[in-house]
Amino acid sequence: MSINKKKHSTDWDESVAEKILQEKKGVPGALLPILHALQEKFGYIAPEFVPTVAQALNLSRAEVHGVISFYHDYRQTPPGRQVIKICRAEACQSMAGRNLENHAKQKLDVEYHGTTPSGDYTLEPVYCLGNCACAPAMMVDDKLYGRVTPEKFDALLDKKGKAS
Repeated sequence: MSINKKKHSTDWDESVAEKILQEKKGVPGALLPILHALQEKFGYIAPEFVPTVAQALNLSRAEVHGVISFYHDYRQTPPGRQVIKICRAEACQSMAGRNLENHAKQKLDVEYHGTTPSGDYTLEPVYCLGNCACAPAMMVDDKLYGRVTPEKFDALLDKKGKAS
């Protein structure tokens, strides 16, 4: 689990965000494509940009915020350099997934949706990674791991870089 460069820039750039908004606002059902493009570019959607999106699409700020808060993949704060997703579905829970969750929270010293003070890791819950036969499962960025014990979690963290 080495610290890689982020796939996106977490430095919010108003002019780039505005360009994305202008390119996508004419698309039918433009809100989701706009939010997706912003999330892809920056890794999050800056709360201060919500009124701009709302005005451009003739929506209320509450409607835009409601969509952002409803979908778990949208963030309103910059993520850590690596995002750790721990499966919370039934198969993983039945195979000591709760122990893995508790251990990860303790090791990283964050709750779900939290980012370590160093900015290295963000911890997120997910509700099925499709790896039920190898429960409990977790994903680090785009890499899936199965049969993750607290010891395996530590080994993955210690492999190339420690948590904060």
